[in-house]
Amino acid sequence: MKPELFYQKLEEQGFSLTEKQKQQFEDYYKLLVEWNQKINLTAITEKNEVYLKHFYDSLAPVLMGEITNQPLELLDIGAGAGFPSLPMKILLPELEVTIIDSLNKRIQFLELLADKLQLDKVHFIHGRAEDLGQDKTYRAHFDIVTARAVARLPILAELTIPFLKIGGRLQALKASDAQEEIQEAQNALTSLFTKLIQSQNYQLPNGDPRTLTTLEKRKETPNKYPRKAGIPNKRPL
Repeated sequence: MKPELFYQKLEEQGFSLTEKQKQQFEDYYKLLVEWNQKINLTAITEKNEVYLKHFYDSLAPVLMGEITNQPLELLDIGAGAGFPSLPMKILLPELEVTIIDSLNKRIQFLELLADKLQLDKVHFIHGRAEDLGQDKTYRAHFDIVTARAVARLPILAELTIPFLKIGGRLQALKASDAQEEIQEAQNALTSLFTKLIQSQNYQLPNGDPRTLTTLEKRKETPNKYPRKAGIPNKRPL
C-alpha cells in the first residue's frame, strides 16, 4: 500500500489527513526502520508493507467506529513499536495514550518517536502487565485497552481487563478468526466479569483476513487478577 493509497483509503472513510499527519506517518516509518537495525522491532520494513500491515491495520478500531476522536484514556499492552495505539493517536489527536512494554529498549524508542512526531498526552511505562495490573495507579483507570497479536484471548483477558474502568472495553486485534479463542475464553470472561460485545471479521485492502474482538468490563475485577507474572501463560483461566 503506497502512502498515497493509504491517504485515499482513509479519506474514503471520512478521515482526511493534514500535511502534519502525513509527515508524522512518514517520520514514523523512517524512525522505525532506523531503530530496527539496533533492536528487533518488526520483521516488516518495506515501506508499502509498513503502511498496510502496521499503519492501516492498527487503525481498524477507528475505521470500524469503535474508537472516536474524544478525550479517552487508552492503554496499549505490549505495543512493541507502538502498534496499534500510536497510528490511532496520529489520526485521533484527542486520545490520551499509555503504552506498557516489558523491554526498556522499546520504551526508549517510543519516547524518541513521540518526541520526533510531537505527540502530546502520550506516556510510556516499562513493566509487565501482571505487575502493573495490581498497581492502584493503573488498575481500573482506562476507558479502552488495545492489544494487537499479543496472546490468546483467555490469557489476554486476564492481562488487560484489570486495567479497565467498569464499562471500559478491550479492543483485541487478531490476524485470524477469533471464534475458537472466544470459546476457550468463556471461563476467563466469567471469572473477570467481562462480556463479549462482538467479534468482527474484516479484510485489509490486499485481502488479508483480520478480526477485531470487543470485550466490555461489567464489574470490578477480583483482586487476585491478574495473577503473578508467568502464571497466566502457564495456567490460563
